[in-house]
Amino acid sequence: MTAVSSSLLHRFKRTSLVTQIVIGLIAGIVLAWLAPDVAKSTAFIGKVFVSALKAVAPILVFVLVMASIANHKHGQETHIRPILFLYLLGTFAAAVVAVIASTLFPSSLVLSAQDVAVTAPGGISEVLQSLLLSVVDNPVRALMDGNFIGILAWAIGMGIAIHHAGETTRTVLADLSNGVTVIVRLVIRFAPLGIFGLVASTLATSGFGALLGYLHLLTVLIGCMLFVALVVNPLIVLWKLRRNPFPLVFTCLRESGITAFFTRSSAANIPVNLELSKRLGLHEDTYSVSIPLGATINMAGAAITITVLTLAAVHTLGIVVDVPTAVLLSVVAAICACGASGVAGGSLLLIPLACSLFGIPSEIAMQVVAVGFIIGVLQDSAETALNSSTDVLFTAAACLGEEERARRTA
Repeated sequence: MTAVSSSLLHRFKRTSLVTQIVIGLIAGIVLAWLAPDVAKSTAFIGKVFVSALKAVAPILVFVLVMASIANHKHGQETHIRPILFLYLLGTFAAAVVAVIASTLFPSSLVLSAQDVAVTAPGGISEVLQSLLLSVVDNPVRALMDGNFIGILAWAIGMGIAIHHAGETTRTVLADLSNGVTVIVRLVIRFAPLGIFGLVASTLATSGFGALLGYLHLLTVLIGCMLFVALVVNPLIVLWKLRRNPFPLVFTCLRESGITAFFTRSSAANIPVNLELSKRLGLHEDTYSVSIPLGATINMAGAAITITVLTLAAVHTLGIVVDVPTAVLLSVVAAICACGASGVAGGSLLLIPLACSLFGIPSEIAMQVVAVGFIIGVLQDSAETALNSSTDVLFTAAACLGEEERARRTA
């Protein structure tokens, strides 16, 4: 019996991480179905996994970016500019898709008096001010709070400063980066167990009964996200690579989107995306910056959520929306999405800002936020999966596209 168990364990270790995650996913569903009371107790396992990811992500980004810049050799080319363009293009395109879908399939909400204990920003200027303050945040507080904009700013500054230091200092920093990477890989190895705990506890606690009343709204939301993931993003990658984009698209969805779906946090998925970027053979100087940056500003899923829920409120209240206003909403949603927090439910707090475009009072807008929290079991999971997988997808597309262009011109 021991030999059989040892053989099964050895075979499980040899299977790919994605296969192990799928096994954990199925096991979680089965446990929630057969023994919901036991499944609820697995919530602690999921929380430990997500907490571990969130704990290693800030220090990983800080050390990795600082080491990459400090050891950057003169003449080495990075592709941050085209990646930023793809991030913004993808986010805006997602908002446009959401406007079109909401116009073709309008959703209605049942709005009632609900108390939502959250504070939403008052306008776009407040979002931009918040981003600027994040850049100049105290480095220790930025690491503690997971403020990746502030972490990036300090890592870039320290990397530039240490770039002019002695060879020994830069070597120590590179070794430190390798050490942190080893710890991250160890944490990621526990992904199947973490996914098992998250799935089992979520299904046993929430189920999907509460979502049936919002089936139409969820269909529009998730339909938009699927359309962006399987149509819009591949078209953007096709334009960049000039070859079949789907192998890369499916790789990113499978190896990044699945974990992001259940962690529901772009920030927590940063270590997963960095590891995937390395396996794809991308340049470390590029992905070490673009991946954490994407977790903050590449928010196609958030743009869809903000747009669809805002237009659902508009339709419920009988407000007529013309084309210029819809286009303006797309722009606002794209900007707001860049300011959305990289944690679960971050985009919902920006819905009142978009609602203010149509003169919808904050009391009603916060009721829309409450609806968002009700459907968050699926909405936020799908949103994060789209956001996080697109970070790797566009980074890979920009890097591979620029390398291909360089070979053609050489």
